[in-house]
Formats: sequence, structure tokens, C-alpha cells
Amino acid sequence: MDLVLPCTSLYRQTPLHPRLSSPKCRAFSFRFRRKTTSELQYPVTVSAATPNANPFPSIPTHKVTVHDRKQGVVHEFVVPEDQYILHTAEAQNITLPFACRHGCCTSCAVRVKSGQIRQPEALGISAELKEKGYALLCVGFPSSDVEVETQDEDEVYWLQFGRYFARGPIERDDYALELALGDE
Repeated sequence: MDLVLPCTSLYRQTPLHPRLSSPKCRAFSFRFRRKTTSELQYPVTVSAATPNANPFPSIPTHKVTVHDRKQGVVHEFVVPEDQYILHTAEAQNITLPFACRHGCCTSCAVRVKSGQIRQPEALGISAELKEKGYALLCVGFPSSDVEVETQDEDEVYWLQFGRYFARGPIERDDYALELALGDE
């Protein structure tokens, strides 16, 4: 792919590149390679491969199965070990729950039924919940074939923070309510 840029400058400054200062120069071009890199900087070539084929031959891939409780659907797709599960699902037109994409909330929280997910940036889940098998898809890398089940965001939030904000169900105190209303 060639990108052609004119030699003229809007501010009439002398060009920094010696080729641009030549009187014969009308334009110059850059050549771009058709290569890109993955998130962890492994070289990846762009090709029109089948959806479940491994486009990353040097990087191990794993089958990820997501049981979406809210939609009542099961998604199966292949994820390279160095790619986030959520990003790879979206690249394959699979819609999964998310909000922040940075591992800070619990919208994409799942419970791991089998397999392992590596999630070093998962700030939205405590170490205690990680030990119980909870993970975040937006910052989770598969370490093996994985089967997970989506969770209700409020359930996960309650498991993580509920003990700090409440000590069980709140009981209605009709006597206190009567006293409060009597003062008006």
C-alpha cells in the first residue's frame, strides 16, 4: 500500500527530510507493510482465514465456551492465549456483556466452570472472588480450554462489597417510623 504526500508545507517551512528539499520533488511516498501486532506485540500477519482456524500459528489458542444466562445462549469460539476473551469474541461478532473494558467493574464477570483464565489486570474482582472462580472477560486471557457462565453484575458486586455496606436484610421499624412522622 502506498501513501503519497505532497512536498508543500502550509507554513512555508523548509522540509526536514533532504528528499523534500529537492526542486524536482513533487511528492514522496511511504511504503506500509501489511503486518500488524497483537496486544502483546507478537507479530501477526493479516489473512482471510476461516473463523475457527488459528491465524496465530506460533501462539497457542484455546476453545472458550460462554454460557450467557441473560440471553439463554451458548457461545463457542477460539481465543489466542495472548488476546483478551471479550475482544476476540467481539471480533467474531459475538455479543457478551461489558461496560468499562478495563477490568474495573463487574459487568463482564463470569464464573469459571472449567479451565483457567489469567487476569492480571482484573481490579474489579477481589483475590477472594478470583479464588472462588470468578473472572472478568474484558481483561481475561485463556490459559487452557475454558467453560464459563455469565453472572449478574449485582450478584458479583454484592459478593464483593455487600459485607462492607450492610449486615443482612434491613428490617422495617414501624415504631421509629411512627415517631418520625409524629414530629411533623
